[in-house]
Amino acid sequence: MVLLTTSHRVAPGLLSWAAWQTLHAADRVLCADAGHPQLPYLREAGIEVELVGGTGPTAEELVDDCAGGRTVVVVPPGEGDRRLTDGLARLAGSGRVRMPDLELLPGSYDLPGARLLDLVQVMDAIRVGCPWSSKQTHEDLAKYGIEETYELVEAIEDGDREALREELGDVLLQVVFHARIAQDDPEEPFTVDDVAGTIVEKLIHRHPHIFGDETAETAEDVIGHWLRRKAVEKNRASVTEGIPLGQPALALAGKLASRVRTAGLDVPLPAAGDAAGDGEGMGEALLALAVRAEAAGVDPESALRAAARVYRDAVRAAEESRDGTGEASD
Repeated sequence: MVLLTTSHRVAPGLLSWAAWQTLHAADRVLCADAGHPQLPYLREAGIEVELVGGTGPTAEELVDDCAGGRTVVVVPPGEGDRRLTDGLARLAGSGRVRMPDLELLPGSYDLPGARLLDLVQVMDAIRVGCPWSSKQTHEDLAKYGIEETYELVEAIEDGDREALREELGDVLLQVVFHARIAQDDPEEPFTVDDVAGTIVEKLIHRHPHIFGDETAETAEDVIGHWLRRKAVEKNRASVTEGIPLGQPALALAGKLASRVRTAGLDVPLPAAGDAAGDGEGMGEALLALAVRAEAAGVDPESALRAAARVYRDAVRAAEESRDGTGEASD
């Protein structure tokens, strides 16, 4: 007895060679689902499939059909047939029935990334059927993209693996949601496949040491390939092009410093005034610190955030040490 499983994430008719051999050699092929997506392709291949009404054959009926060395293939629905498998397990465990050989044969199976297809389908249904989601625009969702990104960074810094997985999903949702909105654009529509195709082309082009004839022995070599290819793609007149000015100021300063250093430019920093007193010159002083951090291989934004987290913990400790009068305890 063979239970032939298939994945709805693979185009119907694309079955393994072992599955086709088993189907052609079987004495009977049974299916309880008249709308099963594999049926037209099985019949086109000359395989006679018997449709069994109701809930399908029972475990006892299938065991009887296999008597005398006959082979019966069952094509269950995509979600499986729990009733049948439980019945077979019950018979096998009873010890009172001579059981045929049982085989679970994957006719098709999910490849890595297959669940992304589920996400695309779910997002499509939500976009069409949800009163809120159907009205959202790129502009409406922009703030959520920023929030979810910060939550992802926090999960990474906390070392929380469960939160990391969840927040990665939330960021991925933003990508798929925006792609689905773009699909409805009347003038310049594109789909999630276009988004994926664009990043695939970019990755291949910027990794000539993997997909081409160039070599990269070190991480610095890889960065060099990336920057050279990027410069050709973007055809930018300035190293500052493409730097989003809306990002946090410290991160912006670090990014500018990185571009200047990579380009080999010698650009003096703005003269820093007196950073004390009324704060005049504080911005220039912070910029100088950010440049020093980037030159030392330290991300200034992450460094300040880490220091702020330590300070936050110190604040909480101070709060917990207060006595009932509001004064710090000894």
